[in-house]
Amino acid sequence: MLLASVIVYLILTVALGVWASRRISGSRDFMLAGRSLPLLLSTSALFATWFGSETVFGASSEFLDGGLLAVIEDPFGAALCLFLFGALFARRLYAMNLLTLGDFFRARFGMRTELVASVFMVPSYFGYAGGQLVALGLILNIITGLPLWQGVVISASVVTLYTCVGGMWAISITDFVQTIVIVVGLVVLAVVVNEKAGGFFHVIDSAPPDTFRFYPEVTPSGVATYLAAWSVLGLGSIPSQDVFQRVMASGSARVAVRSCYYSSLLYLTIAMLPLFISLCAQQLYPEGNSTDTQLVLPAMVLAHTALPVQVLFFGALLSAVLSTTSSALLAPSAIVSENIVKPIMKGKLSDRALLRWTRTAIVVIGASSAAMACMKSNIYELVAESSIMSLVSLFVPMAAGMYWRKATTLGALLSMVAGIVVWAWFEWNPIGVPSLIPGLAASTIAMLVGSAIPYKRIANFADDENRITKA
Repeated sequence: MLLASVIVYLILTVALGVWASRRISGSRDFMLAGRSLPLLLSTSALFATWFGSETVFGASSEFLDGGLLAVIEDPFGAALCLFLFGALFARRLYAMNLLTLGDFFRARFGMRTELVASVFMVPSYFGYAGGQLVALGLILNIITGLPLWQGVVISASVVTLYTCVGGMWAISITDFVQTIVIVVGLVVLAVVVNEKAGGFFHVIDSAPPDTFRFYPEVTPSGVATYLAAWSVLGLGSIPSQDVFQRVMASGSARVAVRSCYYSSLLYLTIAMLPLFISLCAQQLYPEGNSTDTQLVLPAMVLAHTALPVQVLFFGALLSAVLSTTSSALLAPSAIVSENIVKPIMKGKLSDRALLRWTRTAIVVIGASSAAMACMKSNIYELVAESSIMSLVSLFVPMAAGMYWRKATTLGALLSMVAGIVVWAWFEWNPIGVPSLIPGLAASTIAMLVGSAIPYKRIANFADDENRITKA
């Protein structure tokens, strides 16, 4: 019965994608749902951006091992990203009427910077999508006994199909349905395991010491690690196409801003449920805490809950991961077609051809992410690595380009290259602090130094900036 429910759910998801494809008349509909989403759909789409494998599987596993300090990155950093995007970036970017985030770098710094930013942006999604596919493979492995790699391949095929057919319209509509399933499924499961574990206060009081400690030890390395954890998603996902396209798909600038705030609050609230459920599971079924703590929740659900709860839980899991995976495939594909292929073709690419390129890129990126998922199975690490690349290479140029009028093309290019090079160097030669910190520092210094060197500025951007500010 459980397996049949999963199969039906996957079929319905693909069917929704096919139905949504009827609303697609061009690349703008495919990538941004025609910039027409109402507040409810926009909020659910943003909420579902990261509510996937790292929140349910990865964060729960890290929480059991290290308490709240181990999950600062997600959900707290993720919620911070949505809030900051709404407060500082959403209104200005919406007024620019862009198709991709790469278009911002072209408008602000020129085509060369657009290409470099796009080349840095696309690879970060392979690990991100790979992490989601690992989770889908784990779900199928638990339910059917299929080897992980087979589950990954099947999952990649399904999510690639409905994303390729329906684009952002499919993502938005399925996200709305999936958000309902996620919330209902996790709430029901939390209520069930809470009663079995003796009640909320008993579970909290029985948690290991320091489980709810929120601040680090006041040492240089402790503070550095803590700030880095906040920054990985909190700042690193601001210059990401998946957040950008979900915000820009909103029906108005006001909807874009409000959906960021609402989804931030919703994300932080609902993301607490898997953490609480994992505490209940650890107390009730310590034998479930086996070699892989990523499997504590699903193993506990299968062993100790009734079929209706199992269906709800695995439905919620599938909902969460499918919605995140589809976005992780569409986002880099839009960058590839709009900001890499289109400039190379020098304006000779029709809108229909651009749409074909985007769909082709979805297939290629889906296959590549599946291959990465088969090689590495730690969900939390796969997702974290993808966001760090964006943080050290793109955050400073984006923020400076938005708010510092003296930022130049040379500064932006040097900032991107310096950030990624220094980060990579300290990844291979660690110094006791997270490598993203020297990478981000190098990106900032390079922006300041590069912008101080005389260099040709992009014409007319000052006028555009005045228009954006007034909007």
